[in-house]
Amino acid sequence: MSDAYVVGDPDGLSPLLVALRDAIARELHAQLALRGERIELADLPEVSYQVTIQVERTLRARGPAREPRAEARFDGVGPVG
Repeated sequence: MSDAYVVGDPDGLSPLLVALRDAIARELHAQLALRGERIELADLPEVSYQVTIQVERTLRARGPAREPRAEARFDGVGPVG
């Protein structure tokens, strides 16, 4: 981990990725606290589930995702615009 990250430089991450990183870090911190600073292999499915819930909440809090228009293709096939 670079010193720039520690002092608050998001290393060029988008605001969404910064929010996701922070949500994941908060949930992992909480899970470690609940489990005595140790996550057992058998606990990984539950920890992963809880992290996923936090990611979903973060995405919902940021508003609906914009769907790309079906006709907006950049591979040279089909109409554009």
